[in-house]
This record gives sequence, structure tokens and C-alpha cells, in this order.
Amino acid sequence: MRLRLPRWAAVTAVLAVLAGAGTWTAVATDDPPPVRRADRMLDVDGVRLDTSYFTGPGDGRRPAVLLGHGFGGSKNDVRAQAEGLAREGYAVLTWSARGFGASTGEIGLNDPDHEVKDVSKLIDWLAARPEVLLDRSGDPRVGVTGASYGGAISLLAAGHDPRVDAIAPQITYWNLADALFPDGVFKKLWAGIFFSTGDTSPSSPGGRPAGAAGNGCGRFTAELCSLYQRVAVAGKPDAAARALLEARSPSAVGARVKVPALLVQGQSDSLFTLAQSDAMARALTANGAPVAVDWIAGGHDGGDRETDRVERRVTTWFDRWLKRDTTVDTGPAFRVSRTGGVDSTDGQATLRAATADRYPGLAAGTTDLALGGAPQTFTNPPGGAPPAVSAVPGLGGGLSGLSSLGVGLSLDFPGQHARFDAKPQAEALRVTGTPTVRVKVASTAADGSAVLFAKVYDVGPDGRQQVLPAQLVAPVRVEGAKAGKSATLTLPAIDHEVEAGHRLRLVVAATDLGYASPTVPARYTVAVESPLTVPTAPGLSTQAAALPWWVWGLPLLGLAGAAALLLTARRRTAAAAPDPELTAVPLQITGLSKKYKGGDRYSVRDLTFRVEQGQVLGLLGPNGAGKTTTLRMLMGLIAPDEGEIRVFGQAITPGAPVLSRVGAFVEGAGFLPHLSGRENLDLYWKATGRPAEDAHVDEALRIANLGGALERAVRTYSQGMRQRLALAQAMLGLPDLLILDEPTNGLDPPQIREMREVMIRYAAGGRTVIVSSHLLAEVEQSCTHLVVMDRGQLVQAGPVAEITGSGSTLLVSLGEDIDDALVAKIDALAGIGAATRTEGGLLVRLDGIDPTALIGELVRLDVPLTGVGPHRRLEDAFLTLIGGAA
Repeated sequence: MRLRLPRWAAVTAVLAVLAGAGTWTAVATDDPPPVRRADRMLDVDGVRLDTSYFTGPGDGRRPAVLLGHGFGGSKNDVRAQAEGLAREGYAVLTWSARGFGASTGEIGLNDPDHEVKDVSKLIDWLAARPEVLLDRSGDPRVGVTGASYGGAISLLAAGHDPRVDAIAPQITYWNLADALFPDGVFKKLWAGIFFSTGDTSPSSPGGRPAGAAGNGCGRFTAELCSLYQRVAVAGKPDAAARALLEARSPSAVGARVKVPALLVQGQSDSLFTLAQSDAMARALTANGAPVAVDWIAGGHDGGDRETDRVERRVTTWFDRWLKRDTTVDTGPAFRVSRTGGVDSTDGQATLRAATADRYPGLAAGTTDLALGGAPQTFTNPPGGAPPAVSAVPGLGGGLSGLSSLGVGLSLDFPGQHARFDAKPQAEALRVTGTPTVRVKVASTAADGSAVLFAKVYDVGPDGRQQVLPAQLVAPVRVEGAKAGKSATLTLPAIDHEVEAGHRLRLVVAATDLGYASPTVPARYTVAVESPLTVPTAPGLSTQAAALPWWVWGLPLLGLAGAAALLLTARRRTAAAAPDPELTAVPLQITGLSKKYKGGDRYSVRDLTFRVEQGQVLGLLGPNGAGKTTTLRMLMGLIAPDEGEIRVFGQAITPGAPVLSRVGAFVEGAGFLPHLSGRENLDLYWKATGRPAEDAHVDEALRIANLGGALERAVRTYSQGMRQRLALAQAMLGLPDLLILDEPTNGLDPPQIREMREVMIRYAAGGRTVIVSSHLLAEVEQSCTHLVVMDRGQLVQAGPVAEITGSGSTLLVSLGEDIDDALVAKIDALAGIGAATRTEGGLLVRLDGIDPTALIGELVRLDVPLTGVGPHRRLEDAFLTLIGGAA
């Protein structure tokens, strides 16, 4: 909830009031009088908790709300919501949990003996406040809410302290062991984020407890630090790890949670899935507690958290159960947010609600879909790498929110998965809940076990375009499968519509980026033994999208205009038929011109040159020469005003098919830092939509020569390694024409030499390279041909030797050093302007003598020469050609 300062409150009033250790502040809002906030440190069992206490206008007693923060955050993260609740008539207490913010102590992951007891102490403090409504002495009317870590503490508080009257946990866990070790598989990516967050959490001076430094886990307790290190090394959880996390989970006290609960859970959440809130709802309903379930669009993976709507619903929930106002509408028993399209103003998915008067669970209204496909055998690769990709924390939320619109990102490697397809849907099918299927698994692993990752794709009519709903995958560990064993796969809970003509595809993979899989290679065989059972939750009613005419009318007008432009563009380019005489020519530019936008000056004018196969062509020119504009036109990014560009005889226009034969390296290529080099390349190629077998990844990597660094996270790369990875990305598919724009920027001399060797190796295979660079000496050593531009026009084109060889200075290469007396004799020869030492020989400037006569004189003087050739540096030639403009 955002706060705007009204004009009358341009200056915030600060009331310095001594109240314990607290400071009172008046918080200006749009609705006077202001909310009051008291900040104080509370001593709880030797730990200092940083708290803020908010109250709104009025002198009477009011219910209280404890508002917890998420993992890695602090009380400051929930301040806006606290102020909103205070204005609605609640006394609100926020605090930074142990180990976070300015609070001291160690992080215990909501340890009942520490963090949960802290909440009981905070309730004691509220009971002593004169503003707080009491049900009896020492028992305040109090609700608890929060998201993630704060959501779990609300459930735990209700299970441990009977004074809690209502709760509203959001995107949190019921059983932390199940969340981090689903079916005995270690969720390594999220666990790593947990412990790295705890390691960097801010603290007040002296806040780090004795002994915590140096344990490698920051402010976590030694017990939790040992757990993480043990599981991370082993790659799978042990019984002690499960027991510890279960003891600190709400499920451990689930039978005692009997208060009204609003359960808000995220669909875009690979950390705490919908199955966690389902377990909460079933347990609390069995206890007889009033329960409402709300599936929001976002979650820990990102996406729309629907903050304003959720906060309003939490407020009405507390109005009903804390203020005991029976007239308020707390909303439906079940609500799920569904994507209704894309907002053209911000690119975000628009949402609409589907509701029911009871929570349907995850298996309501099932239908069976037969799956086709014979038993399939695939491999778990050594080290579990490269892994398949499903959810990527912090990245997948925006994608999962659009999965119903056909947008997504996922990756399964050939030979590392099995897939089984259902028939195309005759009509649309809405999946709401957890699909299930029974499979038979056989494993060649020594212990007969298999770790598998199951997911269901929505596959388009062409059979190739596929979307992974909510980017979710279900891990499963199958033991004793040496001779084959049946197992029921419970797929991730989703809410997703499969359009008519689409089909569902079951994929069972050996690896996944987010999880630990066995490092020892093995072969798995999977066969389906049952149909895919899909829940449909038929009792839901979907909110109609009541939109004004312009919401749908303007896009239609835009589409009509775009169609007209497209047809016009097609008519303009239809005449550019392929030129059969140029099918073997990588590049032919003829009469190319481009004016600056809105002016009569040219950035490129009447440019014509040709590039043949096997050449490494350097594109040179001072700033403003038109090099970048030329490259952009060559890549189809902008259209020329006049002339044409042909690549292998095909005219270049934006989106021209022949551009698939062109690879481009642009300075500043972006990579996902937490993924390895290979994983980044695989994701990039997947995004192109081209078949995996066309990538030629191994060949590109061999040329780029990244070696073992390819399996390391990109964040560990040097600048030179990043440049070579970007070059490998440009070489994927082994394009016949490779365009490099300043490939050596930011590199040191050894790295520049490596980049030069990469370019030469690539062209040696008969392919063509065009490189734009400002390093003239480097171009001279790596390029075979040059195109020199100045003020948008061609100055000269041809072989490097031809352009540099027209000077009057020769390089005399020597087999061994000569003494100064011999150098002096050469310098004194008739027709010699000067002779000076240089690395590897002599520089001899001719002044009347020809090269043949010079050689004869050198032989006569017994000079141990090994070669004589031109030595006018490219820099000299370049400056001569452009008249010193550089």
C-alpha cells in the first residue's frame, strides 16, 4: 500500500516522546489524522528484537495484528501494510525476526524454542498495551499474518499459543521438509538461495553471535548450518535433516491450529507449491476451523503477487474474525486468479477470478487421457549435467503468469528424457489441481534407484511448440527399481487451460536445474501403465471480463493497421527474387544508402563491396563512418533507403529466412550469471525455436575453446571468457556468415590473441567472418581483407597486404642478431633512406633503390636475412586513406 503526502502534510510531524526505548513518529497519510509509529528494541531471552508499533486515530481499545516479514527481509518490508491496518482500526506490531534486520540472535528457521516463543512474548507485550482489546487478562484479541517466513510463523503461533484468534498466512509452507526435500529429492537451487540470503542478512553492530563467524552459513544456527552442508555434499537428505525441518514446520502442530485461516498461495511458486496450501486446508478444515483458500497469480518465482487485493482481503478477514463484524464479505471459500490476456500498457498479464463456495482440493472432477508411446530408455548423465530447465527462481514468474497465453521457457535434453503424448483435445480443457499417472521404472544404477522429474506440457497443434504450465516440475525418487517398479507420479498442481487442438505431453526427465540428481551415470527405462488423470474442478465459475469497447476495439484497429502495413511491406519486397549467380557469395552489398532520421545527410551512401567465402573481412572507419549502421542493415534490424544487401543471393529484409545463416556477436551480450556457460547456450538456442540437432554446440565450443569453464557458473568468468562465450553463442548453428562487432573490447593482450585465433579457426572451415574493430594492429593480424569507410562512403576495399603494401618501408627479417657496425653499413647504402632495428629484424626505408637491388646488397654484406616484405602499418595506411580524420 503506497502512501502519498497530501499538500497539507508537506512536512511530517515528528513527536519526540520518551516511551521506554521507543521513538514515536507521526506518519502522514491521505486520511488525517496521521498513524502513530513507535520504534523500540525489545529484550526477549537475551535477544534484542527490533519492533515497530502502529496505531491509528481513536482512544478506544482495538484488536491487534502481528505482521511478519519474509525470509531475508525485515520489519521495514511490511511497514506500508502495517500503516494500512492501523488506519482500519488495528493495533499493529511488526518485528524483525532473529538474525534479520537490526535484530540480534541466530536464524533458527522458526524454531519453536526461539522464533515461535518470541511471538508469544510479543503477544504478552500487546496484552499490556492500553490500546489493545483483551478477551481476558493477558489475552489480547490478536491475528497474525505475513508472507513466506512470516506466513509460517502465523501458523506456528496459532499452533503453539492459544491466544491467537485468526491467521492469514501467505505463500508459505506446511511441511518445510517436504518443500525442500520433495519425495526425498534435494531442492538445491532454492536451498542455496536460503542459506546465501541468511549469510548476507543485515545486522546491527555486534549482532552476529559468538561462534557464528566462519561457519560458512552466516547467521544460521550451527545445527542448521551442519544440516545444509551435509545435505549439499551428499546431494540428498538424511533422516536427521528431515526430522529437524519437520519439527519446525506448522504440520508438527497442525492438529492444534483451529482458528479461522485465510490461506493465500502462489501459482508461480516452485518453492512452496500449491500442494503445501492444500495440506494446510485439509488439516485445518478437519480441525473444524473456518478456511478460505486463495490462489494468486504470483509467488516466489515472481509474477503478480496481487498485493493490493490480497491486503484488502486480509483486512476483511480480520474484520470478520477479530472485530467480529458479521456483515463483512470475506470472499469466496476458494478463489483462483486466471490470466485473461495481456495489458498493452505495461505488458503484464490481466487477471480474472474463478471462484467456488467450497475448496475443491487438487483432485476434483477428474478425466482420463490415454497416453501414447512405447517404453523409452534414457540416460542420467555423469554429474547430472547438463540439467533440464523448468523453474528458475526470480525468472520464471513472469513467464508462468503468461503460460496460458503460450509463453514459457523450458528445456529437456535429447537422450535424457522420455515423453508420452495424449491425443489433441477436441475441445478446451481446464486443468485445476494435480494430474497423476502410473508408470513403471527400471534403473541400471548400482542400488537400483532412480531420481526422475515429471512434468506435463501443453503442446500446440504443430506438435513442437510447448509450454510448461507455471514452469513447474515434480521430482520423484524410486527405490528398488533394478528389475522394474511401478510408481504413481503426482504432477505439480496447476490451473491451466488446454485449448482445442492442443495436447498434453508427459515428460519424465533424468535431471533438473533446480534439484540434485545422482552424479553417477545410469540408464532409466520408463513405461506408462495408466492414463493421465486430470482434475478439472467443475464447480468453479469464472468471472466474466467486462471490458469497455476501446480495450478490444483499439487492438483490433491496431491489428488491421499492422496487417495493412504487412501486406504493403510484402508487396514492396516481393520483387527481390533470389539471384542464382550469388548463391555461393556470402555477402554482396550494392549501392547501399541510409539517411539520418529526419534529415538530408547520409549515414551510409552508395556503399558497394563483396565478401567471398573463407575471408576474414575487417570493417574499418572512424567514429561516424557508418560502420554500425551498415551492420544493422546487414543483420536486418533496419532497412536501407536505397540499394540492396544479398546474403548467398537472398535479399536481406527484416526477418528474412536467410538470416538463419548469419550469426552475430554484439558487444555486451547478456547471460544468466547463476547458470553455467553451457546452460546459457542451451537456453539461447531453445529460444530460437530451431531444432536442437541444428545447434552444433560441440563444434562451436571447440572453436571457442572454453574448456572446462563451460560447466562453471558464468558469474565466475573473466571478461575474456565471457567474450568467448558470447562468440560461441554467435557460432551456434555454425552460421556461414559471422558478424562480430568489437569482439576484443575490454580484453587484455593475451585474451585478444585468443580471440584472434578463434576467428581464424572459424574462417578456416570455409566460413566467412566480418569484424568491426577499432584495434588496427589486431585487424592487421587477424583479417585477410579490409573495407575502409569514411563519412558513410567506401574509401578502399581489398586484401590487407594490398592496402598496407604500397608503402616505401620494408621489413627485413633476420635469422640472427647483427651488430651495430653491420646496421650502419646497411644504413649507408646508396638508395637507402634509413635502416633501424625492430623486433625480429630491420626496418629499411627505400629512397631510390628497388627491393630486388636491396636484397642483392644485403646478401653481399652477409646479412642473415630470412625474408623481405612490405612494412607499412595498417595504422599508416588507414590514416592516409581517410586523410587523418580518425
